Amino acid sequence: MMMSLFAHAAQHSPILAILRGFDVSETVRLCHLAWDAGARLVEVPIQDRAGEDALAAAVDAGHERGLPVGAGTVTSLDRLRRARAHGAAFTVAPGFDTEVARASQDAGIPHLPGVATATEVQRALAHGFTWLKAFPAAELGPAWIAAMHGPFPEARFVATGGIAKANAARFLAAGAELVAIGTAIRTFDSTWGLDGLGPGDGER
Repeated sequence: MMMSLFAHAAQHSPILAILRGFDVSETVRLCHLAWDAGARLVEVPIQDRAGEDALAAAVDAGHERGLPVGAGTVTSLDRLRRARAHGAAFTVAPGFDTEVARASQDAGIPHLPGVATATEVQRALAHGFTWLKAFPAAELGPAWIAAMHGPFPEARFVATGGIAKANAARFLAAGAELVAIGTAIRTFDSTWGLDGLGPGDGER
């Protein structure tokens, strides 16, 4: 079976960078900052036209470096259409909408749906989605990731929401495959101590 985009990226870095609310030039600058620091995945939410413009610029920058850029907050078929039009390599949503998730997959675009309960995890897995966005991660906590792996060992979690230097390694230690860094991305560098870490590594 072909390795998923998310699994392939996780082999190289445990970081997904979320660039929300930045103008085009700052988005591109932060893309390069994240890539230079080792990240292989960048997400640009598309809640408005400014977000779409930023996504388009980030996709172009990613093409130059051979790296995938995805669209975030894809909560409707219209946003999915816009994400496709701008060349998004993957889509992300805060929750699990079966219509949007399936349409994205059918279009050949990997989708990362959000989950926050065991019921949502089970539902997503039943529909064939093993890579899941644990959101909001800071409120759920690292222990939630570890607990969900008990009944759902096949789930692959991307901890998202409130990830910072102080807690990123704990989420990886609890079993998260990736941590998504949003607001704190401007401070991300090697001092975070995440180089070479994967699920189960580091101090709990």
